[in-house]
Amino acid sequence: MKSLYGKIESLLFVVGEEGISLDELSFLLKKETAEVFEAIRFLEHKYQKDRDCALHILEVGNQFILSTKKECADLLKKYAQSPMSNHLSQAALETLSIIAYKQPVTRMEIDEIRGVQSTGSVQKLLARQLIEEKGRVNAPGRAILYGTSTYFMNYFGLETINDLPSVKEMEAELIHELPSDLFFDKFKKELEGQGIHDAESFEEIVSKFDDSSIEEASDLDKEGPAQIKDDIEEGIGE
Repeated sequence: MKSLYGKIESLLFVVGEEGISLDELSFLLKKETAEVFEAIRFLEHKYQKDRDCALHILEVGNQFILSTKKECADLLKKYAQSPMSNHLSQAALETLSIIAYKQPVTRMEIDEIRGVQSTGSVQKLLARQLIEEKGRVNAPGRAILYGTSTYFMNYFGLETINDLPSVKEMEAELIHELPSDLFFDKFKKELEGQGIHDAESFEEIVSKFDDSSIEEASDLDKEGPAQIKDDIEEGIGE
């Protein structure tokens, strides 16, 4: 891709709601910050001028975020509350399970575990109020930390995060269909509601966890990834 504008758009899309700083963009694109800033302003003007374009660029602190125009808010809210979004997709269920067992966790850490981009799933879970922001990483980029919400706890009948079944128990129940608790019953019903019966993909996901992850769940001071530039470069490739 030769266009600087296209490269900036692709980076803004990949980093999602966490955003990216001018310095990080300049570093990745190997361009002067002034040139990158001018390109961002050009894109924002282009989006604003085009009434058929739903995008705009937010500047929050020192982070630039690709978002949708406020005129789209009612439509997006309607979709989130519609029957079309009643069932969680397999991707959303995988993302929810990662957040439940690894919280607080950043979107990039979720992406690393799943091996694919998870921005859409995270937004869906936020809209369903199953997860919420738990603060930000004390590191360059100030990535958002996600954890499960009070609604999630109530829905699955949990008093504390420690009431989650251990990963080993969850895996055993998935494989052998052992008697399970309320959390697993509802989780499995969500899976089966999507036509997912073998749970193979979930086994692969949970195999990347360990039981210590549950103990980490209550520690909101967890250090996040400090090398955000490396993470972004890894995510977008060439």
